[in-house]
Order: sequence, then structure tokens, then C-alpha cells
Amino acid sequence: MANIIEMPKLSDTMTFGTVVKWLRREGDAVKTGDMIAEVETDKATMELECFFDGTLLKIFIPAGGQAPLGAPLCAIGKPGEAVSAPAAPAIPAAAQPKPAAAPAPKAAPASPAAPAKAPAPAAAPAPAPTRAPAPAEAPVSGRAKISPLARKLAAEKGIDVSRAEGSGPGGRIVRADILAAERSALDTPVASVAGRMPEKTGPIQEERVAPVSNMRATIARRTVESKNQAAHIYLEVEVDAAPLLALRAQLNASLEADGVKLSVNDFILKAAAKAMRRVPIVNCSWEEAGIHHHPVAHIAFAVAIDEGLITPVIRDTESKTVFAISAEAKALARLAKEKRLQPAQYTGGTFCVSNLGMMGIERFCAIVNLPNAAILAVGAVVKKPVVSGEAVVVGQRMSLTLSSDHRIVDGADGARYLGALKDLLEKPALLLI
Repeated sequence: MANIIEMPKLSDTMTFGTVVKWLRREGDAVKTGDMIAEVETDKATMELECFFDGTLLKIFIPAGGQAPLGAPLCAIGKPGEAVSAPAAPAIPAAAQPKPAAAPAPKAAPASPAAPAKAPAPAAAPAPAPTRAPAPAEAPVSGRAKISPLARKLAAEKGIDVSRAEGSGPGGRIVRADILAAERSALDTPVASVAGRMPEKTGPIQEERVAPVSNMRATIARRTVESKNQAAHIYLEVEVDAAPLLALRAQLNASLEADGVKLSVNDFILKAAAKAMRRVPIVNCSWEEAGIHHHPVAHIAFAVAIDEGLITPVIRDTESKTVFAISAEAKALARLAKEKRLQPAQYTGGTFCVSNLGMMGIERFCAIVNLPNAAILAVGAVVKKPVVSGEAVVVGQRMSLTLSSDHRIVDGADGARYLGALKDLLEKPALLLI
């Protein structure tokens, strides 16, 4: 009897996955440990491992197709063994991956007068799966000219694939080619008139309905869940960033030869964990059984990528030096942008830091990343007049906003935590101990 490989749960928030491409074809011999497919989750693209020895008899989900957790992906067995596709579980309604495809059928029912036919297009989003396998039709001549992942990325970014040069086998267009085409379009110089950029006319962008990626669908679901479930409370404090900037500059100058370059965020990650020693209630999670008090701080930090947002985790943050945190954060951010993070690297965070200061945002309120009790929003360091003694001087100030789940963290708790955080950042030498 053939063995069935099902869609595995490759991330803590995953409810369905997309088969990016098959690394083996039907009829190929496979063995335990072989990587047979690439699967896109809501966090990253990961390889699917084979757990049986035999022949890949049947592929049930073609490249580009989506499947919920537990759905049969392929069958492994003896050569020539007959196999049929088992029944697949349905994708939960709350995690429908392609909500953007729904508006398309609405235009079609506009002409029919009979309202009774309106529900028919609602069931018709089945074309979304039929559209996804389309890339698999290209291998008529033996090899597709564009990979399913590259086709999907081109659609999301509005890239004309006919202008992309394929660097894959046989001139096949791959993901890197689409990204190169995007960079080329952004780098194209635009002629100026009298030193001014010429005014552009026409539409701002091509009108289209872009399919919702797995990651974007998960972000939409989890942020709405957070705002609906957690009673958010927001507290803000302004920090004197001058001592921190001075220490950072001194350390970077002395260690430049060693290739060390600390960021403000490295100190904030360390301080966020160290402040929990004084106010541990923010290092908790809301669970059905009660409030889970975590013994150590695993600090996650937000990384923006093309498809959305992901939060890699630095474990046991308090026990690590600022230098170790800096090196680990850079490595994790690089893996995040390359979509090569492993589940252990982005799950299990007990607190989160979101820093938009590096993008010029002075202050903002972040949404709590459930089941965490709080998230810290970090603004830009701004020069402004401040009162020092009896004089007004130029100060360097940074805004920190704590968003907390009021079911766990009260206002006084959040105020104490921000006070501890402010004290550590204004006495940054304490972070080097």
C-alpha cells in the first residue's frame, strides 16, 4: 500500500501551504531524507522531506497549488502500484489564502438580472486553484520558462516577465531574475528639466487585483485577532538618547577594525530583556489555563520583507552581550530577507520590539503579537530643544511606546516597565555589564 505524504505544519501560525515547485517528478526513485518539494508557508519557503523509500507514484497538488494542513501532497510506493488521491481537508474559512480573488466574480454577475444566480460566483473562487497550477502547463516542451514562485512574485510586483532575462537552466526565469528586473526598473535614471523631476501623468499604477500571499493572509488574520481579543493599552515615554549615541559611537570607533558595528536597536533589545528583571509581568502570555509567566526573555524583533513582516527571535536575550545580540540580529535579519528562516528561529518569542525609527518615524503604536503581553514601538532619535537646569539646550530624544494586553498588564505595570527601560537606556553602560 502506497504511503501518503501530507502537508505538514511548518510554522506555528500555518494553516495552509503553497507548493512552490516539485524537486522530483512522478516515477522518480526517492528515499528517506530526500528533499522532494519546496513549500511556501506564511513565514518562509521550506523544503519538504521524504519519509519513505520507493517511487514517487503520484503528485496530488501541482506546483503553484495550495493545500490545507493534512492534505495529501503525493504518494510514495512500489513502481506501478495503483494509487488514488485521498480526501483532502478543507482550508479553514478564517484562513482563506486568496481573499483578493473574490472581487473578480462580482463583475460577472452585474449583467445577469436574475439575483438567484449571485451565489454561483461565490462558489466559483475555485478558479483561484485552477489559476495557480497554470505554470505547470508550460513544460510542454520539457521545461517551464518561468518557475511558479517567479511567476507569482512577478504578478505581485507588476513585473512584465517578458522583460526578465532567465538565469535558470535552459533560460528559465527564477525568483532572482524577477528581483533583478525590479531593481533595474527602480535604478533607471529619469531625465530632469531645470533640475526638477518631470511630472508624471497617467495612472499611479496598473489597476489589478493581486493574489494575497500566505504571509499577508496570516498577517491580516492575526492582527485582526489581536485587536479583537486583546484589550490594548498604550503608554509612551521619551528617552534622552544622547548617552546611548555617545557610547555606541565610542564602541564602533574602537572596534571598527574588527568589523563590529552596533546599532541603536541592539542596545534596545538588550535593555528590553534586562528591564524585565525589574518588571517581569510584561514577559507573560495569555493562555486558556491562565497567565503563563516566562522564566527567560526571548525577544523578537520585526523585520520588513517584500511579502510583509516576520519576527525572528533572539533567545535568552538578557544573558547575551550587546555584541552577541548584534551579530545574531544581523544574521537573522539576513535569513528573513532571504526567506530562509527555520521555524525555531521565528517562534517562541515572549516579547517583541518594532523599530521604525530607522525609517524616520518619530512615534507610533504597534499591535500586540499574541500571545505576548506587550510589544515595544521604537521611534527615531530627534534633535529638539530641551530644558537642562535653567537653560534650553539641544537634546537628542527618542520616543518609546509600549502596547500592552490589558488582560495581563495594567497601566501601572507598563509605566514601571517603561521607567526601567528608560533608566537603562539613559545609563547605557549598565547594558555592558
